[in-house]
Amino acid sequence: MPSDTNPEGDIFGGWLVSQMDLAGATVAFRRAQGRCVTVAIDGMSFISPVFVGDEVSLFARLLNVGRTSVRVSVEAWRRRRDGRDVYKVTQGVFVYIAIDGERRPRPLPPED
Repeated sequence: MPSDTNPEGDIFGGWLVSQMDLAGATVAFRRAQGRCVTVAIDGMSFISPVFVGDEVSLFARLLNVGRTSVRVSVEAWRRRRDGRDVYKVTQGVFVYIAIDGERRPRPLPPED
């Protein structure tokens, strides 16, 4: 939306990062079988801009599992509304910690 852009018409990086965080959190929540919080973003890089009207697709995959944390790789790709070509626009590694009801770190359950 135009309200999510800078004066040049590019989508704000912060908007894109928030969408990526939501995508990564879905993977983290599934593996943790419960609530997680974002604690870090490693290696974020912006490759090309996203413009108003672009279709944005996000892809997230689990990289590593620790005792209480998971690392998730997230990529964002764009396609012009009237185009067929897709372009990677950004990528990053998001780190999430599983938390309990008191918002303290909790061990991850064993894998199914």
